[in-house]
Amino acid sequence: MAEFTDRITPEHEAMIGRQSVYFIATAAAEGRINLSPKGYDSFRVLGPNRVAYLDLGGSGNETHAHLLVDGRITVMMCNFHQPALILRLYGHGKPVLPADAAWNELAAHFDILPGTRQIFDIAVDSVQTSCGWGVPVMAVDHERQTLVKYHAQADPVAWEAKVAGRTRSIDGLPVRPTDRYIGGN
Repeated sequence: MAEFTDRITPEHEAMIGRQSVYFIATAAAEGRINLSPKGYDSFRVLGPNRVAYLDLGGSGNETHAHLLVDGRITVMMCNFHQPALILRLYGHGKPVLPADAAWNELAAHFDILPGTRQIFDIAVDSVQTSCGWGVPVMAVDHERQTLVKYHAQADPVAWEAKVAGRTRSIDGLPVRPTDRYIGGN
């Protein structure tokens, strides 16, 4: 049976801290619903009603576009260990780019990875937990380093030119491209 709360409890935060993968869902009034898996050490609980995650450049920027238009976002985490549990965070988010005033405050919570283009700042409206009995028990072998390696090896000038041209989502919604290359060590 699903249970709702209006905030992230210490028990929720502990469960969140054990997860290696999470899922982000967003939508605009028209177009596709976006659902993206995320990994790395990229998610933070900043308070009982606030979370954030570090976003690396990838194949698209749908979450950014949807949040500019609509703001709604759902984060889902599945406990692949025991006890079985699914946790959803419902809220409203906004993209924060390196040029934005809120960047330094949010970035201080993360180890900034090569290819970081933005941090999503999410105000949590409600939290839902459910049984998760249909989710398999699984173990994580290791993180894939491919995306971070790709960005670390990129030519900064070419990377910035490529990203600067990405001003629309798949459905043609506007996005703000990141203003700087965050590359290798």
